[in-house]
Amino acid sequence: MTPRRQLTIALLCGLVAGSAWANPHRLDDSLSHTVPPNVQMQWLPIRSGQPYAGGMEAWLRVNIRIDTREWVGRSGRIYMVLARDQTSNVEATWTTQGRLQPGRLVSGERALVFAGTISGTTLEDQMHVRLRSNADWQSNRRRLNFHFELDAD
Repeated sequence: MTPRRQLTIALLCGLVAGSAWANPHRLDDSLSHTVPPNVQMQWLPIRSGQPYAGGMEAWLRVNIRIDTREWVGRSGRIYMVLARDQTSNVEATWTTQGRLQPGRLVSGERALVFAGTISGTTLEDQMHVRLRSNADWQSNRRRLNFHFELDAD
């Protein structure tokens, strides 16, 4: 094989890999729910030098149920995504019961929660989530738009 042909093949492989990452598949998690269904942010004490000092915080549980029936037997990476909105950034940190990975993300980011072969029609876990925001939280009501995306291998 000529060096030119090898370079062409390498470039094509790079384009295919790049396009797979650029086009994640949104997964149906409509059966997931929070406990409690509505959460009120609480003011944090003011401590100089602390992130989110004087900001707001809330704790909740999220019962995760992701429909993976279209992907059974395939491998890939599943990310939790928190869409950015027009108000204050939110930081979410969580622990899990083990099926999904614990992690952290901020508005506008996505974080890896699963990597491997999808073995069943649903992926279920429970997350214990801490939400934090700066003191510029501007509303008594705000809907956070979390969702899950799959990057298939």
